[in-house]
Amino acid sequence: MVSPRSRAPVRAPNQDFDVDLAIATIEQAVEPYPKAALFELFELGHTSLFEQLVACIISIRTRDETMLVLARRLFERARTPEQMLRLEVAEIDALIHQSSFHEAKAPQIHAIAARAVEQHGGQLPCDVEALTSFAGVGPKCANLALGIACGQTRIGVDIHVHRVTNRWGYVAERTPEQTMVALAQRLPERYWLDINRLLVPFGKHICTGVAPTCPTCPVLGQCQRLYDLASTPELPGQAPRPRN
Repeated sequence: MVSPRSRAPVRAPNQDFDVDLAIATIEQAVEPYPKAALFELFELGHTSLFEQLVACIISIRTRDETMLVLARRLFERARTPEQMLRLEVAEIDALIHQSSFHEAKAPQIHAIAARAVEQHGGQLPCDVEALTSFAGVGPKCANLALGIACGQTRIGVDIHVHRVTNRWGYVAERTPEQTMVALAQRLPERYWLDINRLLVPFGKHICTGVAPTCPTCPVLGQCQRLYDLASTPELPGQAPRPRN
């Protein structure tokens, strides 16, 4: 059965949104907050494609704060495919056990290490088709790892990038995968990697999933959500919203 939500029409994107202004504003707004985890790991010296890909796998359905601890703990034991291959799957699992779905992630990480050694001489190729051929690696992790470690121009869309850009009205899509395609068509390439670097902390601390801080949001004047709220009538029995 198709839910009423999935049948609801999707509004057209806001063509007047000034993404240059938004990016510049958010760059300053997120300075007080922790960096997006993969970018933080890169600055800590975990710059290889293998490390970035493994860290992204650990991060799936796992908080950044937890992933950073687990990834660094794992990398203390193994930072290269050869070193990872020397660990048993059970050892990897024990090191990342606080990550969601760690039982599935541990053999996936071990298998990636094995294929890197057996098929690529111990060095993962900077190739999206090669990365997405690994079990557990989708477009988000492949694009982020390639963008951060290999310097490729790619868009990594997680739940924060998806939620924020759709709230803005910059795109109008139902899923992160659809948002990635829409952003690739509209977002200037110079922002493809930065959109994740900036919107992860922005989405975690300002434009949150529940109770976003709209009144103090630096992008409020452009955000489609402001106009949606202003044009939506109150529900019966609901206190009227204050209007300026």
